[in-house]
Amino acid sequence: MFGELDGLVREKIDLSQKNPEVSKVMPLGDAIHLLVRPGMHLHLAQAYLRPSAAIYELCRRFWNTDPGFTFSSLGFIANMVLLVYGGLARKIITSFAGDSYPFPGPNRIYQEAYRDGRLEIENWTVLTLPLRLMAGALGVDWMPTFSITGSSMEEENKDNFMTVETPDGGRLGMVRALHPDVTFVHAWAADPAGNVLLAPPYAESIYSLFAAREGVVVTTEKVVDTEFLKGYSHFVKVPSYLVKAVCPAPMGVHPSGAANEGIKCFESYAEDEEFMLELRQACKDDAAIQAWVEEWCLSLPDHDAYLAKLGFPKIWYLKGRAATDSWWSEMASRAPQIRKSADFNSNEMMVVAASRLLRERIKDRGYKTILAGIGASNLAAWQAWYDLRREEYAAELISEVGFYGYTPRPADPFIFSFRNIPTCTMLTDVISVLGSMVGAENNRCIGALGAGQVDRFGNLNSTVIPEFKLFLVGSGGACDVALGAQELVVVCTQSTLRCVDRVSYMTAPGHKVSALVTNMGVFQKLNGSDEFTLTGLLPAPDTADAGELLERLRANCGWELQVTPGLQVEPAPTLEELLNIRIFDPRRYFLED
Repeated sequence: MFGELDGLVREKIDLSQKNPEVSKVMPLGDAIHLLVRPGMHLHLAQAYLRPSAAIYELCRRFWNTDPGFTFSSLGFIANMVLLVYGGLARKIITSFAGDSYPFPGPNRIYQEAYRDGRLEIENWTVLTLPLRLMAGALGVDWMPTFSITGSSMEEENKDNFMTVETPDGGRLGMVRALHPDVTFVHAWAADPAGNVLLAPPYAESIYSLFAAREGVVVTTEKVVDTEFLKGYSHFVKVPSYLVKAVCPAPMGVHPSGAANEGIKCFESYAEDEEFMLELRQACKDDAAIQAWVEEWCLSLPDHDAYLAKLGFPKIWYLKGRAATDSWWSEMASRAPQIRKSADFNSNEMMVVAASRLLRERIKDRGYKTILAGIGASNLAAWQAWYDLRREEYAAELISEVGFYGYTPRPADPFIFSFRNIPTCTMLTDVISVLGSMVGAENNRCIGALGAGQVDRFGNLNSTVIPEFKLFLVGSGGACDVALGAQELVVVCTQSTLRCVDRVSYMTAPGHKVSALVTNMGVFQKLNGSDEFTLTGLLPAPDTADAGELLERLRANCGWELQVTPGLQVEPAPTLEELLNIRIFDPRRYFLED
């Protein structure tokens, strides 16, 4: 065909189909034995899959040996608590440490290890931790950020954060590059050489893999040949030269889930809600957690044994629950639990009042994106979005792990619910969402956040109460949203512990917080003031008397109230408003008092 060049051309075709790289496929236990040493800094990547199988295997190898590891990860949740309970972690670098799914809260094991000095927690945010890894990946020592400045993290991390003067006389925050020794990542697929396929959303993205000093350990749903990867090269994010080991680990994210919207030949599986609730309950008692660890980790020799114990019925159930339309059947099974009466409690009133306020702020001020935190603030944002859709106002919901333009489905109030992923207009990553959609100068974003504590200036604390040495959960994305978005509405229940005169730890500065909605009242900053004024009372289930409601609120507020003249009681929720929020939280994780 090519004349005298025919042999040469055909040789090139043959050579292009050969892969001279040596196979790196090996059992996960062998990879850890070969590549992990005590004292290392290990990063557990979340892009968006969490390397749970690797976490269990690290525990089997190093349980109670005091290896002195530093672990970094975007959030320490679910089975990651074992790294602390088993004495593997001397220090964690993170934005969140606690329980998250299906609802957030502190975890006793993190709290006690922190209080007793057995665990050091280095607090960052959902945006700044990936920025540190990005700096490491790009080979630069520092990376600029708008976040952290003015928070307690600025002083706390002074060795790794600084502000510098720019040539035009401004001030700019800078975070120091982070270099783990070894990064663990879970993937949908990898070839034997270590080229890795990941599907969106990407959460922290892939910077930790390039930043790792000694390389990457990949656990993967499937080992495929290189020709398969070439058909999906737009999803191949990690080059083989970074990878030291490829370890088959199907369902290696369990008990978390794996949502795949990119390559249909891979089967998604949902979060194992019952499993995670059982684990978080066990964490409340030493005997219970020790029994749980023996049953689900230490007594099982490897990941294959873990899957065998999990069993095919549960595996198939989780795969079915991950189906795009599974929320229909889930909603049908939970619909009978939803209260159909107009009776309401104070948390329901809070969510309805917050959704009303958000809807009006968004319309009046022309916001185009809405980012909400986990919990009641999320329910309020979802309902405000649906109300705006009814009015044909265009705004999009965004979520920090990489969701843009999603439609929240009923039945599950979790902010990162897999049911919402197929509805997204765009699937991206943390830096695109928090760094640009929230943080860029031209953003049109309003934030709705919860908080462990809020003070009269709108400063937020979700990290630690220093006077009690009580660790809460960390910033998550709160500081990033508080410093990046145009405006912030805070939603939290009212008590003297939560509504304090001044927070003793500032997770997020409050200068962009314009309103606070509690289960007792609505507070706003009026006429340029930096302090809240009580502008509305919320009716209680047992009374709508303004005098009685005001006295209750005053008794549950940690600062001296400023009250607007002619203070009125907000309208009670309608049955339609109540049903609209109840269908999102049929198990009443956030709506119960």
